[in-house]
Amino acid sequence: MSDISEERIDQVVETMKEDNIKFIRLQFVDINGTVKNVVIPFNQEDMEELFNEGMLFDGSSIEGFVGINDSDLILKPDIDTYSRLSWRPEESATCRFICDIWTTERKPFEGDPRGILKKSLTHIANMGLKYNIGPEPEFFIVDIDENGYPMPYDQAGYFDVEPLDKGPDFRRELTLNLEELDFEVEASHHEVAPGQNEIAFKFKDALKTADAVITFKQAIKAIVDNMATFDQMDYRVTFMPKPFFGVNGSGMHCHQSVFKGDKNLFYSADSESGLSKDAIHFMGGLLKHAPAITAITNPIVNSYKRLVPGYEAPVYRAYGLRNRSALIRVPAARGKATRIEYRSPDPACNPYLAFTVMLEAGIDGIVNKIYPGEPIEQDIYQMTEEEREAMGIKVLPTSLWEAYHALEEDPLILKALGNHISEKFLELKYKEWDEYRVQVFGYEQRKYLDI
Repeated sequence: MSDISEERIDQVVETMKEDNIKFIRLQFVDINGTVKNVVIPFNQEDMEELFNEGMLFDGSSIEGFVGINDSDLILKPDIDTYSRLSWRPEESATCRFICDIWTTERKPFEGDPRGILKKSLTHIANMGLKYNIGPEPEFFIVDIDENGYPMPYDQAGYFDVEPLDKGPDFRRELTLNLEELDFEVEASHHEVAPGQNEIAFKFKDALKTADAVITFKQAIKAIVDNMATFDQMDYRVTFMPKPFFGVNGSGMHCHQSVFKGDKNLFYSADSESGLSKDAIHFMGGLLKHAPAITAITNPIVNSYKRLVPGYEAPVYRAYGLRNRSALIRVPAARGKATRIEYRSPDPACNPYLAFTVMLEAGIDGIVNKIYPGEPIEQDIYQMTEEEREAMGIKVLPTSLWEAYHALEEDPLILKALGNHISEKFLELKYKEWDEYRVQVFGYEQRKYLDI
């Protein structure tokens, strides 16, 4: 656990004083990607010890961490993650630091999702490589009716405008608040389904992006909740992949590239497509490991209500140039902007784990020169099952049960996660599937009660 210089600490403390900070949130995530935090008062005299020694906490109460017999862990704030939380009132101004988790022996805790991603990024950094990723997390804004049921807060569709789209004020306020949190917002718009929105932010290295996804989800929920309270309305945000039957669900398409210095390894001026062999092989690795990856990128039973044909969700293991019916799409931009878009992830995933497994699968493709086949440019949704079989196009897992069994059978993805996280994750997924499969839903009662 390396010490942070006194000069760097003084710089951050000065910023905190300028921002009139009264409270500090020490934030991290559990194995599911759920944000956890502890709040402490800002005391300038305590900052050097906080940044260099960290703070003890009970890890046995956190999902997927440790047992009660070995509960002490350390929160170590990452000093470069300072943000003032714009939605907190000025009189109790609060900042946040994202923390790494360490053991009391001053070693990285193997169950820390952020630490797992940092380990993979260190692995490729030793190869001279850098992994950039740009996610597009979609979300629904919902209202609650008089019976307590959620419903879309508008009936607008893709790129609609007022008055059909009721979201411009929400998205404007969200964008302003996100910019205060140092997000570079590229675009915001209404998505395909009623009540569905997207705010796209700029491509960055994977660790900063994973931190940003967590902050993004937390900020949007808090800001919309504050706006709803002010308007005396029961609006709320959900990142549930498929909150409503019969409409598109929410995805989190991930645009990815690998750089070596200033060179984008995915671009080649000498190929007809503009794609390098590294780009082709990276996609090969993703397609090979896609079933196991899906357990991490689509981690809840509801994820598989989205991953069905007919609602723009990519379920077919293929790649195409600009083909949105394939699992992997290659956008038209070339040069340094060359990237691939992996389309199956949803915003329920833990971004630290999702980025880790996609990176490791892609690097496996580059190292072992895994060929993904020829690009598919036809609309795969319109193909018959026989046509897909003839072209060798396989499907993603259709349920959480299939996905976690695929994960169990993929040594590379299990190794990327490490023994602790893979064992705890699978344990939780077995439990979640068992809870789900024994439920009796209204659909079944309506369909079968007269038997």
